Amino acid sequence: MAMISYVQCVGGYRLRYSIQKFWLGRSRASMARYSTVLDGDQITIGDVVSRLKKPENLHLVPLKYVNYAPDGTVQLNQSALHHLRWMLQKDLLKQDMFLLGSPGPLRRQLVMQYLELTQRELEYVALSRDTTESDLKQRREIQHKNSMYYDQCAVRAALHGRLLVLDGVEHCEQNVLPVLNNLLENREMHLESGKFLMAPDRYDKLLETHSKEQLEELGILRVSEHFRVVALGLPVQKYKGTPLDPPLRSRFQSRHVSPYTFSELYDELHQLTPNVPGDQLKQLLTVALTLQKADEDIKLPDFPIHNLRRAAQMLQTNPSLSLQAVISTVYPFQSILKADQQKRIQELFTTLQIQPLSTQGVQEITANFEGDYINVKINELQLRFPSGSTSVSNGSFVDLEHQRQVLALLLQIYNVGDVCLLGQKGVGKLTLTKQLMRLLNQSSETMMLYEDMNSRDLLQQRVTNTEGDTIWQDSPLVRAAKNGSVVILNGLHRIHRSTAVVLQRILHDRELQLYDGTTLLRRDRYDELLSQGLNEEQLKASGLLPIHDSFRVVALAEPPKLDSNHNSWLTPELLSMFLYQELRPLQQYEENQLLVQVVGEVHPKMKLLMSLAQILRSSSDPMLQGLSERLSTRQLLKLGRRLAAYPESDVYELLQNTFLIKFMPSLLCARLEQAMKQAGIHQSSNQEPMNNSRRITVEDNKLRIGETEMQLSELVLTQQSKVPSTLFYEMSQHVLMLERLLQDYLIGEHLLLVGNQGVGKNKLIDRLLELMRRPREYIQLHRDTTVHSLTVQSTLRDGQIVFEDSALVRAVKSGHVLVIDEADKAPVNVTCILRNLGENGEMMLSDGRRIVAHGYSGNTSNFIETHPEFRLVVLANRPGFPFLGNDFFAELGDIFSCHAIDNPMPDSEIYLLKQYGPNVPIKTLRKLVNAFGELRKLADEGLLNYPYSTREVVNIVKHLERYPQDNMSELVGNVLDFDRSQPEALQQVTQVLSKHGLSIDAYAKDELQTLRLQRPLQLDVKRFSGLGVSGPKVGKLDPKNEPHVGGNTWAGGSGGRDTAGLGGKGGPFRLDKGHRVHQLSEEEKADVPEEIKRAAREMNRKAFNQKLHEIKMSAHDHQLYAQFSEPNRKQVKQLKAILEAMQTKSKQRQWKKYQTHGELDDTRLIEGITGERNIYRRRTEPNPWSDHHQEQPNRLKLVVDVSGSMYRFNGYDGRLDRQLEAVVMVMEAFQGYENKIIYDIIGHSGEGWELPFVNLGSAPKNDKERFEIIRMMHAHSQFCWSGDSTVKAAREACSTLSTEENYGNGIVVVLSDANLARYGIHPKDLALALKRGEPKVKGFVIFIGSLAEEAELIMTEMPDGQSFVCMDLTNLPQILKQIFTSSLL
Repeated sequence: MAMISYVQCVGGYRLRYSIQKFWLGRSRASMARYSTVLDGDQITIGDVVSRLKKPENLHLVPLKYVNYAPDGTVQLNQSALHHLRWMLQKDLLKQDMFLLGSPGPLRRQLVMQYLELTQRELEYVALSRDTTESDLKQRREIQHKNSMYYDQCAVRAALHGRLLVLDGVEHCEQNVLPVLNNLLENREMHLESGKFLMAPDRYDKLLETHSKEQLEELGILRVSEHFRVVALGLPVQKYKGTPLDPPLRSRFQSRHVSPYTFSELYDELHQLTPNVPGDQLKQLLTVALTLQKADEDIKLPDFPIHNLRRAAQMLQTNPSLSLQAVISTVYPFQSILKADQQKRIQELFTTLQIQPLSTQGVQEITANFEGDYINVKINELQLRFPSGSTSVSNGSFVDLEHQRQVLALLLQIYNVGDVCLLGQKGVGKLTLTKQLMRLLNQSSETMMLYEDMNSRDLLQQRVTNTEGDTIWQDSPLVRAAKNGSVVILNGLHRIHRSTAVVLQRILHDRELQLYDGTTLLRRDRYDELLSQGLNEEQLKASGLLPIHDSFRVVALAEPPKLDSNHNSWLTPELLSMFLYQELRPLQQYEENQLLVQVVGEVHPKMKLLMSLAQILRSSSDPMLQGLSERLSTRQLLKLGRRLAAYPESDVYELLQNTFLIKFMPSLLCARLEQAMKQAGIHQSSNQEPMNNSRRITVEDNKLRIGETEMQLSELVLTQQSKVPSTLFYEMSQHVLMLERLLQDYLIGEHLLLVGNQGVGKNKLIDRLLELMRRPREYIQLHRDTTVHSLTVQSTLRDGQIVFEDSALVRAVKSGHVLVIDEADKAPVNVTCILRNLGENGEMMLSDGRRIVAHGYSGNTSNFIETHPEFRLVVLANRPGFPFLGNDFFAELGDIFSCHAIDNPMPDSEIYLLKQYGPNVPIKTLRKLVNAFGELRKLADEGLLNYPYSTREVVNIVKHLERYPQDNMSELVGNVLDFDRSQPEALQQVTQVLSKHGLSIDAYAKDELQTLRLQRPLQLDVKRFSGLGVSGPKVGKLDPKNEPHVGGNTWAGGSGGRDTAGLGGKGGPFRLDKGHRVHQLSEEEKADVPEEIKRAAREMNRKAFNQKLHEIKMSAHDHQLYAQFSEPNRKQVKQLKAILEAMQTKSKQRQWKKYQTHGELDDTRLIEGITGERNIYRRRTEPNPWSDHHQEQPNRLKLVVDVSGSMYRFNGYDGRLDRQLEAVVMVMEAFQGYENKIIYDIIGHSGEGWELPFVNLGSAPKNDKERFEIIRMMHAHSQFCWSGDSTVKAAREACSTLSTEENYGNGIVVVLSDANLARYGIHPKDLALALKRGEPKVKGFVIFIGSLAEEAELIMTEMPDGQSFVCMDLTNLPQILKQIFTSSLL
């Protein structure tokens, strides 16, 4: 019965495999009965021979990874045989193995082939950042109210002599895998249950003196001598991941697995797809291997070689399909590569004579049933799909020609494997997927992916049943695999790459190991086990279930941001998991056809909007291209529906809200306004004046706001309690806003209100709901909001985890309005789960339930149908500086009808204030309104950091109404005292208030204490330390640098006396040790004897001279330097405030899960019940090896003009002095923020275009170094040769900066005089030079000198926002802030 089969190897090796016939599929029924002893069989690979052992658990041996010829010959190529021979050697030597190589299934499939050939049993675990010790050793479960230990993969493999595969070692967090070190080295391990795994030789020696039963009573278990470990990983030097722990590394034997050779791959593909022409396969392979081995300097992602099989299958199914189209599905180069890299790809296509993408039209796509299959016809092409469950996809599909072409290719990709649709927000990814489901009569399960989703969330979640026992609940992906439906992974670009790796096995091999011990098998492998004599009951009892043939994974994702310096989410690993379909935005004529079918006749105003959308999409300006996503096809449909319902809507106003133009950086705003004018959209000159003619009335159960009406419904008593009631004064501006909100509500939109603090967002929405009689559910988000807390509330009750509905779920069920407040405070990766709810009425809850759209016709068990009256209303602060929240609008604004809520206009604000203070003189109200209006304008221009709102004015008026005798100086202090420590900003604010006639002299002159003392009170409380001063001294230096408050001992304290510090009195000089400042009152500080003050001044001078001596700067030099430094103190502080805001936001820590102490993690309550210790979370710094990019500093290159004209005309307009002041301002402001911005300064003149003044990484550290730099600039300008290198300096600065790495955003700022005409330089040449580094680097020019109006003339010929004129240096921080906010924030 034995049969010998040979495979001759080119390199001289041969595989000799001695087995019984049934091993080759001839008599497999006998295997199930184990009727044949296999111990005499052996495998020989070349010169390595090993005896085979009969497996005890047949279902644990991998199947159908090795291909057999019809005659039973094993088909393996030369490279595979070399690897298998090495593995056999290491197995015989009892050594553990580590296979390294490129991303993809090759390494894993080699291991599976080895196990299948040697009939070894498998234990497999996919490692991720969520893997813990309990996933490897033992996991505790609650069964029958008792905590029980269940062995996991490593322990089972050790006890039963199986081969343990650790897949994805680079994804596991540090100090997790080292728990296996002793098991790897000595075959010993202590278990949490108290038992001990012992090496076989030691155990056998104990058997000489102990019985097996005695050892079991002692908890000693024998590790099998056949136990082996194979780790699979990527080289972390090339691919991002956690470095291998040296002790762990030393315990493995490593081998690098390279892709197979050209001839081996060709033979495999030709055998798989014999009908594809050989030349075409060779072209396909040439492209793949050329890109795989491309020069590292080009930085091309790895080509997923194993997906060539699917590409060849597509060519066999449809011979007319262009090769370039097929390659694009495997390697979507247009979405993942930059322009210069795409050019290399096109050059390769040209060299190989690969024709461009085919434009053959698809006339019709039809589908019909045939038994268990569905036949789809695309023109004359026939595709056959396995039939799944009944389709429950609702909705309609507009059959545009372009959409039909995309759908045709999507069907062909779907026919051979899983697919990922790549496209910008709003281009129709989900719409196409739903139409695909309808065509194939398939039901779908949608999973909304988010960043902090863990690997368990993708597969199974642990819950408790009614008895309190722990059980595992399937995710939508697992349910789809079992039922044969399609899982839609929405938001693949958001998920952490370490989490996504758990999908590799089900995507590559159609196998999956679940946490409850179940294994899902590809259908043909499952059928193979059935053919060997096992029945379905036996397989189910063993935890084996088949994956339905109709199961597919469809992922939806946005393409990587190519202009970003952050790591692309589409890593080589993710690239290898799917075939890809790229979706472009629709053209204008296509969107016009779509709108005609969706909303009927297209309004003329709508054509203006579509024209603007095309201008933005086709623009070469990266800023405008970035804005195009906000006017996507989805957004155009939203605007089209509004114009159809309310044709009187103003287009300009609609765009103001669509883009939130009010809150845009000024540079971006200017460019958008220019694009709007190009599209023919202008601000209406006959806007309706703000008056009180617009009324709110309720008559005959009908609400009327302005011209908009709504029929009201009666509420039951329980609903009435949830209708908000608020104090609201109907000023005209707010009534108009209420009408706009009501209109959007009536056409079915969800609402997003964005604005500064205190502008009335909550009042507006509460008043609207009150008028509409709509019950409200309310959630306020914060930094620690999680997906779990947003969807359900978990509690422990009688030993059972009970999930209670959150406000979100209650609103969905009952049809209430869900108001989500402070949405910008929660992480974007949490709030992004609202997208699917707002877009399609669907959401997965963290307890396993699923919210489905209204009208869902499928199985309703465990499903929550969305109530038709459910609405979302989201409130958020404006994006950008000075608010430090997350940009909710940028991430989710496209699914809402957005409204920018601003402070009221003056007349409306006066009307409002009059309601709060009817007895306050109207003159006073007008002064307050005008003054605070100017303060808001200064904040919008960047001259003030705080945006003063109506809330502050209302509070002042409330105080005046109740206490009219109080001085105005006292009242403004209630608002302005926050700025006491910023005297420059405070001075600016008080000047504005005084200018408008508000009597605040006492506050402005810091005489409030005197004013208060003039009005004696019955109880006098004064803040005095109670201690006098004795004499100035430096004080002791605390080696621990601990904070000291009060007293007169330590240097660097605060609120004390005599010593150097901050906020105290009588000390010789200020000394900041980095602690919080406790400020004494100015009166107490002034109440110091004159001799003490004089002694302090003398000590101050000595310390100052000592400082000058330390930096070797003379008093004369310091005096000269102060001429450039002192005038700009205020501006330096303004710049530092901007940088501080950037740094504060970047310092946000992250939650680290699986900790043994910290805050209890609600998502791990069940693990806490079972007794696990790592159920806490703590806020820590990000893991430097995680997929999150390490915070990289932004990069600034300052290019200064040191040409002769700067010196020559300095006496005319002070341009050189102004430039030196600007340089000093930048150097002083950036000191201390090196981790946020790194910079260098170069100069240009007639003698050169790259004169170094400050080298990168060598920023000046003190006044002397800064003085030397500006002195060199001055000297060079005085003595250099005439000539101008402005254009060349700008061009080379942008070009060289674009080639640098390891920084975030790049900015080039050129300081120059406007002396271009003298040297025959055209402004357009300078504009082109500043664009040389785009999109990575943005260039700007600031003219600080000009003869006559030359600078203004130059600006008119350059793009908006690229050039500035700064003849007054006090405006420079404002200009730099505009540059920073448009480029960095």
